[in-house]
Amino acid sequence: MGVVLVVALASVVAAAVVTGVVLAGRREAEAETARLAGEARRGARRSLDSVWAMDDRQFEEYVAGLCRRDGCTDVRRVGGAGDLGADVTGRLPDGRRVVIQCKRYARHRSVGSRDLQTFNGTARAEHRADVPVFVASCVFTRPAREFAARHRIRLVDVDLLGFWNSGTALTSLLDLDIGRSGTNRRLRPDHD
Repeated sequence: MGVVLVVALASVVAAAVVTGVVLAGRREAEAETARLAGEARRGARRSLDSVWAMDDRQFEEYVAGLCRRDGCTDVRRVGGAGDLGADVTGRLPDGRRVVIQCKRYARHRSVGSRDLQTFNGTARAEHRADVPVFVASCVFTRPAREFAARHRIRLVDVDLLGFWNSGTALTSLLDLDIGRSGTNRRLRPDHD
């Protein structure tokens, strides 16, 4: 009976040790995944230093260039006074009409829902957009992201812009649901 009790106790101790090791491994893997994701976001933002140095017209040309790189056709920069919210227009590789509003703001700013409401009022009605896209060099506020989700406006914030700049195709970014994810925290002006 004593041997059985010792074996049972040893089994319980061994199970507890194995469980502790497995849980510690999971926590370590989750922490590493979070660290790598943060590193990727910081790297993407660092790659945008030249974007924050652009003027509005240069930023619109930059976005048009990314569209062309990704196989969009009939891409035109149409921004300027009286553009009615369209800075870049074109056709996605599958033929859908894309209309893009560009906001090149400082990294510590954010785009609010008022800008999205204005764009929503013209993107489909005035410009016949199948896919309205709002590209910003900063973050979107939570109300802006919620508004965009309700009205099917695709958002490309500073993080996604960094990934787009680094080679991720626009069509891949359009499938993301930034309305329910992402961040709305502003970056400090000296944040990299």
